[in-house]
Amino acid sequence: MGFYSKSDLEEFQALLKSLRSRLRGDVEQLTDEALKQGEGSGDSRSPTHLAELGTDNYEQDFSLRFVENEQETLNEISEALQRIEEETFGGCEMCLADGKAVSRSRIKKRRLKAIPFARNCIDCERKREEQAP
Repeated sequence: MGFYSKSDLEEFQALLKSLRSRLRGDVEQLTDEALKQGEGSGDSRSPTHLAELGTDNYEQDFSLRFVENEQETLNEISEALQRIEEETFGGCEMCLADGKAVSRSRIKKRRLKAIPFARNCIDCERKREEQAP
């Protein structure tokens, strides 16, 4: 049932693994920085003014939210790699769920090069986003 050739899948797999490696490094660095910001006690950098404390808290919260979003992307990448193994990578999940023929359910290569962990074709993704609360 493959949607793409073996060489295409190898290319997407390499792209996903590269993206995963880069994100893992970013997540680790941001997590470390956020945790260090939270320690702050006894540090010569510790804020002496209430406004500085608020800024530090905001920066820590922002970093932790960013890490959470990056973790979700890492999960999507892992699931895309699993779909490659299962030979379902490249198929639009919404088209397939709607009963469209496999030949009409393929996500365009351009989209997968831009967002290699995409689950849906562009039309279905627009519909999904419009329905989201």
